[in-house]
Amino acid sequence: MSCSEDTNATVDIDDKTAAAAFRRLVGHLRHRTDAENIDLMGLAGFCRNCLADWTAEASGGALDREAAREKIYGMPYAEFKAKHQSPASPEQIARMEASVARNRA
Repeated sequence: MSCSEDTNATVDIDDKTAAAAFRRLVGHLRHRTDAENIDLMGLAGFCRNCLADWTAEASGGALDREAAREKIYGMPYAEFKAKHQSPASPEQIARMEASVARNRA
């Protein structure tokens, strides 16, 4: 089972609490621009782009991918990327690939 299929673990969290935690996570990620997406992917198997994709999916079509990214990043993705992300090293890419593979396990 992938982590995206494991919804039973959060069923008992009410929507108000989940929304507050989500907003806090987004705020934390906006503040911690030093935590690059490639490193988040390498450690946790998800990044800001994943969170934006999940947000777009959950919106039922109200947000497209780019609009969701802007909500998560607090600015257009291209602007964030230019300001805060550096090219990924081969080691970072390898860690990311290994970590993402664990999402499917």
